Amino acid sequence: MSSSAHSPAHRRNRVLFLLIGMGLLLVALLSVCLGSLHFTPVQVLQALSGNESIDPVYRQIIVDFRLPQVLTALLAGAALGTAGLLMQTVFRNPLADPFVLGVNSGASLGVAIVLLALGPVGLSLTDGLAGSGQVLLILASTGGAAATLFVVLLLSRRVDIMSVLIIGLMISYTIGALVSILMFFSMAERLQSFINWSFGDYGNVSWQQMPYFVPTILGGIVLSALFMKPLDALLLGERYAESVGTRTTQVRFFVLLGASLLAGTVTGFCGPIGFLGIAAPHLCRYIFQTNRHRVLIPASILVGALLSVSADLVSRGPGLDFVLPLNAITALVGAPVIIAALVRQRNLKRLF
Repeated sequence: MSSSAHSPAHRRNRVLFLLIGMGLLLVALLSVCLGSLHFTPVQVLQALSGNESIDPVYRQIIVDFRLPQVLTALLAGAALGTAGLLMQTVFRNPLADPFVLGVNSGASLGVAIVLLALGPVGLSLTDGLAGSGQVLLILASTGGAAATLFVVLLLSRRVDIMSVLIIGLMISYTIGALVSILMFFSMAERLQSFINWSFGDYGNVSWQQMPYFVPTILGGIVLSALFMKPLDALLLGERYAESVGTRTTQVRFFVLLGASLLAGTVTGFCGPIGFLGIAAPHLCRYIFQTNRHRVLIPASILVGALLSVSADLVSRGPGLDFVLPLNAITALVGAPVIIAALVRQRNLKRLF
């Protein structure tokens, strides 16, 4: 075993991962227990074990509503945290993420085309889609995200890095205009459904959608994890990466494919969730004090999941009869992180 495995930094990282993991489990348990109706951990265990002593209505709420929503929040946060980290590395820009670079908007356009033109009428956008519809939704959202990311990447070769953010914003405005046109010509029921979707909601993914949602997210994360060393090399510049044998073109393609798959799938099923993709990687760099992707990728998965579940718990307002827009809560978390990133720009440049 190498000496680095026993170094103070390695031990510190293990402690941090353990603490974040315990915090994630605690918040996930609270998210299952708290809501308009409160449950004890014992009742949750009884519902999971099929104990007949618990009220069938309570069991249905826990098993069919709370658990899929918490699982969706965990996977969506992990996906967005990973996608944000990948984009920040590829573009070497500390403010890059699926929301800022217009990737969420591209995915929204794909979803809008499917749902406003082809989708079912109703308040839940994904429940009415059959298996082929679920695949179409993934393809549309991922395709829209990938197309937007490709345009941004193509134009980024001709401008400086900071201009990439402006390009992403302009693309977002352009796509927003196209979505507005689609909304103008849509039926009232579909329009209301799309508006509700745009607020962001982890409750749209039921157990019937999980066979499509979970493998896609896990596949994108696994694809991203395969490029830890090339991503470290890209932080030092393309010339250095190529000098050590990294095929930068292929690496960029597959990394951005993974990022668009993650961001597109989450957007398709949960709506355009903003700010998590930028907040999670920055918090990981601050907590772990490193730029190595062997640490940052698993850290972004855990921290992204923790932020996501926490935001979902707050948005549901435990003990209240209303639900706040999820995007409003994530913005309250992510906006201060962006401000801190700009204030600490000199320190951030050391990591890019």
